[in-house]
Amino acid sequence: MGKMYYSYLETDIGSLMLAGDGEALMELGFPSGKGARRHHRDWVLDGNPFEEIKEQLVSYFSAGRREFSIPLAPQGTDFQLQVWQALQTIPYGETLSYAELASRIGRPRAFRAVGAANGQNPIPIIIPCHRVIGSSGKLVGFGGGLDTKQHLLGLEYKSAQASLPF
Repeated sequence: MGKMYYSYLETDIGSLMLAGDGEALMELGFPSGKGARRHHRDWVLDGNPFEEIKEQLVSYFSAGRREFSIPLAPQGTDFQLQVWQALQTIPYGETLSYAELASRIGRPRAFRAVGAANGQNPIPIIIPCHRVIGSSGKLVGFGGGLDTKQHLLGLEYKSAQASLPF
């Protein structure tokens, strides 16, 4: 792998780490929780490659942006990549269970493996793993912590409800 660049963005949920190769976003790290990530010593601090994603994230957190349009390059197994691709089809403001997601990728009995792949998502928020919930409807497991998951889902739900025509 070539040179890696990183930058941080202050948001409602704390300081998000953005990292990539200068062409595509490869990682987004939360400030706390099991998904907390910090830059590596050999990475280069440079905000320029991340200006567009920062603008899009600021717009997302202000309840304006519903979709992201930046190049992504998550690194994972073929199965993980398949799950992460499927995550991007969950509409803004909606949720899906792990079992439903497993069915969507044609592996209905692999809901635990889907959950594990979901938990390894290197680009949360942009690849919206926060939109996956337990079959009971409860919020379960999230790399940024359940408070962060609840905040993101609340932001999306409120924004989606505000845009209804009635």
